[in-house]
Amino acid sequence: MKYFPYTIAGEETTTRVPETAPDLDEFRRWVERKARAGEMVGSDTETTGLDTFSPTYRLRTVQFGDAREAWVICVELGPMFAEAARWALLTLPRLVYHNATFDLLVLDRHLDVSIAVMAPKVTDSKIIAHLFDSRPKHEGGYGLKLKELCARDVDPSAPDTQEDLTAVFRSIGETKATGWRKIDINHPTYLQYAGLDAILVSRWLPVGVERLRKVGVRQALIDFEHRVMYVCALMERRGMLVDQEYVRGLVERLDEDAKLHATRAAKYGVTSVNAPKQVADALVGMGEKLTERTASGALKVDKSVLLDLADLDQQWQPRGTRTPNPLANAVLHSKRAGKWRTSYALPMRDGLDVNGRIHARISSLQARTARMSISGPPFQQLPSGDWTIRRALVADEGHRIFSVDYSAVEMRVLAALADEKTMKRAIAEGRDLHDFTAELIWGPNFTKAHRKMGKGVGFGKVYGGGATTLSRQTGAPIAEVKTAIAAYDRVYPGIRRYANRIQREARANGFVVITPTGRRVPLDRDRVYAATNYAVQSTARDVLCQALLNMHDLGLTEHLLLPIHDECLGSAPVDVVEDVAREVGKAMAMDFFGVPLDTDPEVGGRSWGSLYMKTPDGKYDEALRAREDEWYARMALAA
Repeated sequence: MKYFPYTIAGEETTTRVPETAPDLDEFRRWVERKARAGEMVGSDTETTGLDTFSPTYRLRTVQFGDAREAWVICVELGPMFAEAARWALLTLPRLVYHNATFDLLVLDRHLDVSIAVMAPKVTDSKIIAHLFDSRPKHEGGYGLKLKELCARDVDPSAPDTQEDLTAVFRSIGETKATGWRKIDINHPTYLQYAGLDAILVSRWLPVGVERLRKVGVRQALIDFEHRVMYVCALMERRGMLVDQEYVRGLVERLDEDAKLHATRAAKYGVTSVNAPKQVADALVGMGEKLTERTASGALKVDKSVLLDLADLDQQWQPRGTRTPNPLANAVLHSKRAGKWRTSYALPMRDGLDVNGRIHARISSLQARTARMSISGPPFQQLPSGDWTIRRALVADEGHRIFSVDYSAVEMRVLAALADEKTMKRAIAEGRDLHDFTAELIWGPNFTKAHRKMGKGVGFGKVYGGGATTLSRQTGAPIAEVKTAIAAYDRVYPGIRRYANRIQREARANGFVVITPTGRRVPLDRDRVYAATNYAVQSTARDVLCQALLNMHDLGLTEHLLLPIHDECLGSAPVDVVEDVAREVGKAMAMDFFGVPLDTDPEVGGRSWGSLYMKTPDGKYDEALRAREDEWYARMALAA
């Protein structure tokens, strides 16, 4: 048995590492005592990295601990150790992990310990931390990482052996990314690091739970978040099949496209489209007036500025408000192609499991407002109207893709929270809310430009955009935008009253917005105006998460692939896909404070992209869909 002592908050702790069968017997006796007492036990895993589903991925250790001692079980050493760890996981009735989704997926895949068995008895300390203060430390938050939480609440000098490990990695010629795979499993620093996390999470959890109790966060919300985490972990485990032949061609096409537009930008003196100063200087030299500046004082040439100069809206569609600047257009297209290649195409080509599936990481509780995020690749960031990347993701053979999303969910949530009578009446009558708004402001002869302006003002209330942002997005003069905002406030006075009320309440709560679910969303003191934005986005997220739980209770989770903003993507066998999509739509639909949250189920072809193969008037492009069906028919024959 190896022993590693460490002092935490003035108390001696010990990490034990079994080396023999008698050592493992001693570990089992410790587990049995904890199980009989029903104690919460801290747990963690060490692996070869973050690519859990890679064919070469390995689980190296599983560790368990309480406030004073930890046990590091080196499962990599053989079946005897792996079985001891597996037995402990199944025997212990209560476990706490920090960022539990990662560990649950690792244990499910590499130790044959089912997520379904583990999830009901697991507490995620990161969920506890997020429910108290959802901001990361660098944004002024209390902290979301285990070490920074423990430094505040357990011991100001709480050990961060990550730095020591990094030094060890360097000494063996490895980096932070590769060292986890190459470090000797018997290295003392590695084993000490593993054990301390189990001890620290055991010490911090009761502090975090008590903090939630003091600020009035209900157990129901804690339970809700753990159930959402479980459903998202099931979707992540399933993954999505990738059309590998298409992706290989996509990587090449995007590389060619990036180079083509970079060559066009070079004609205007820009040797790197990723050099803001070069781009800004060239645009000024072409006669463009750049007025916005970054925090450092440099001229701003971000995506929003370039879209404006290229006369494109947020969906990259022509606005028709000015002569497009060719340099801005070239820079935008070159950067987009490069980003799509790096962020989407390459991960889908190189990050597959043995079955050709990509497993994007679904963080069920991520942003300040609790909105989910998807990474590896970040599929929730795909442009709303483009099928290029989505075409690479396909349903299993004999299945078809479906999508169910909410109809204008943010605006409906805003109408409900504000109890805005006029807006609620329009929704109840089934009116197109943006047409209705344009008619109220500009009369029955409103134009498409009016509709777009009214829609932009409404979303500005939801997402916090002001007159300057809306002017840039629409190309309308700032005075016209301000007039539209004033008219919007006049026809929907409940929205303005709600904004004033929620800001007052947030100030009274210490600059914290309290949502209908009891979630605490911290505000920055200089951005109290964002209260409406935070309340609506957070509530809309909770609506989607409740829908996920509804679907799970109805046995529909096996059909779900990804939750994306206000949409659920799934697949089902051809003969039942219409029925499944309809049932998912029913599970998602609900009444929210008297406002119906309707859904819009769509069934596509075999690829996700088929749902986006539409003509400019919004109808399916049957020619594109037919070519896709022909492609898969040929592939099936070849197979």
